[in-house]
Amino acid sequence: MPHSSATSDTATPLRAILLVLAAGLVFTCLDTSAKYLVVSGMEAPFVAWTRFAVHVVLVLILFRAWSNRAMFKVVSLPRQFVRGIFLFGSTFFNFLALRTLQLAETVSIFFFAPMVITAIAGPLLGEWAGWRRWLAVLIGFIGVLVITRPGYGTFGLGHVYALGAMMSYCIYVIMTRQMGAKETAESLIFYSALAPVILMAPTVPFSGSLPETGVQWFVLLSLGFYGAFGHWLLIHAYKQATTSALAPYPYLQMVWMIALGYLVFADLPDRWTLIGSAIIVSSGLYIVHRESRLRLQSRSLPNSEARDLAKKL
Repeated sequence: MPHSSATSDTATPLRAILLVLAAGLVFTCLDTSAKYLVVSGMEAPFVAWTRFAVHVVLVLILFRAWSNRAMFKVVSLPRQFVRGIFLFGSTFFNFLALRTLQLAETVSIFFFAPMVITAIAGPLLGEWAGWRRWLAVLIGFIGVLVITRPGYGTFGLGHVYALGAMMSYCIYVIMTRQMGAKETAESLIFYSALAPVILMAPTVPFSGSLPETGVQWFVLLSLGFYGAFGHWLLIHAYKQATTSALAPYPYLQMVWMIALGYLVFADLPDRWTLIGSAIIVSSGLYIVHRESRLRLQSRSLPNSEARDLAKKL
């Protein structure tokens, strides 16, 4: 990533912001299309597998696999495949959740992922959070409880699937951070899609449910395009700005989710979903703000011991 003024802590290029917002819209189209298919009766495992199969083909074309050796170069193939399975798990559980939950509900629970990553990064990565960030994690969890409301008859299997999708994604992100320094970016993108296609292929004859109409075929095949194109947009966004500078903008995906949920399925989130979402987003934004301040403080502190102390505050 270039170290220019465009990627400083005070300047975020408009182009990078627009790319992140566009990625959010594309991923919303992915979830909307998946919900349309699973609600119409197609099996979630087959829908998820097809999404990654098309993704693999598009990635091979986009990255010019015939001349790009970096795509196939790996340090640890087993870890690449395990990481891909967790990404598939995130997609698979999300598609199952979409059968019964609104788009806004699933994405609200998914937004709790940055807080879970903050919590588990300590034991897994040695990146221990201070008490302020732990408080933000706790408040975010309260937001999840507001949405799911266990004990009040609203917590169902769909919420369990949504939480499973979120947790699978968290482990996928942790593994990405562990492997990012050694594996090429192209291989991480390619094998994360290839792994589920290969490993889940034996289940396709048993979970396959072919589309019955031309519209369903079009929607099914579009899933891979949305997935590949969304990741392509994010890659280009993060080439132009820092992760922390762009961190708040994915939360605006909630707007797309509510809009398409209403336009396609006539769904509107209830007040509890909106309140819980606001709590989760606020907690996530605080963690982003805190990480940014700690990064600036650590640059100004004279030694590593002082920097480690600052991270615990």
